[in-house]
Amino acid sequence: MSEMRLGLYVVTYADPARGFGHMDVAAAAIEGGADAIQLRGKELGGRELHGLALRMGDAIGRSPAGGLFFVNDRIDVAMAAKADGVHLGQEDVPAQAARSLMSAGMILGISATTVEEALAAREDGADYLGVGPVFATPSKDDAAPPIGLEGLKRIREAVELPIVAIGGIDADNARRVLNAGADGIAVISAVTGAEDMTGAVRELRLLVDDCLAGR
Repeated sequence: MSEMRLGLYVVTYADPARGFGHMDVAAAAIEGGADAIQLRGKELGGRELHGLALRMGDAIGRSPAGGLFFVNDRIDVAMAAKADGVHLGQEDVPAQAARSLMSAGMILGISATTVEEALAAREDGADYLGVGPVFATPSKDDAAPPIGLEGLKRIREAVELPIVAIGGIDADNARRVLNAGADGIAVISAVTGAEDMTGAVRELRLLVDDCLAGR
């Protein structure tokens, strides 16, 4: 397992109408220097998702910079593809059950919107939290109401686990999110909405490094 660096965490998304898929986003994330990449292919069946996870994991593994590889929701796919870990939402398999199924050394990320969810995730064995949505997000139709920077701060004060903030985060507000206590930022549309996805990742990489340098 790679060192758990989560400063810049890119979540993949496919938009065939705009001419890009999950591997295009992953390639931009790798080239731009992301710390972690999460394959989030809810629209894909198990066989297709497995094949994609194998290709994505191989591409990340061959990158000189390395980086962590996560699969969203699917513990079976994550294990079959030898991913570094899996990320689960509140409606997915409970964290304790997930941990019992996962290979030793795999990283378990859990989404949390409230202090109560964060504390429960910590008790159930989460290695890091995905906290948000911090701001309104165009990337998830069923997202909970934004918790804002104050909601992020409350969770930061309650738990010591690494926090990756998510939801509407971009180059304009990322610094405020990191200064509010997040250890990293997870981005989707800040990358996929850019004309130059690799350039967007590089810009975020520099911003995150600058914010975290003083810690």
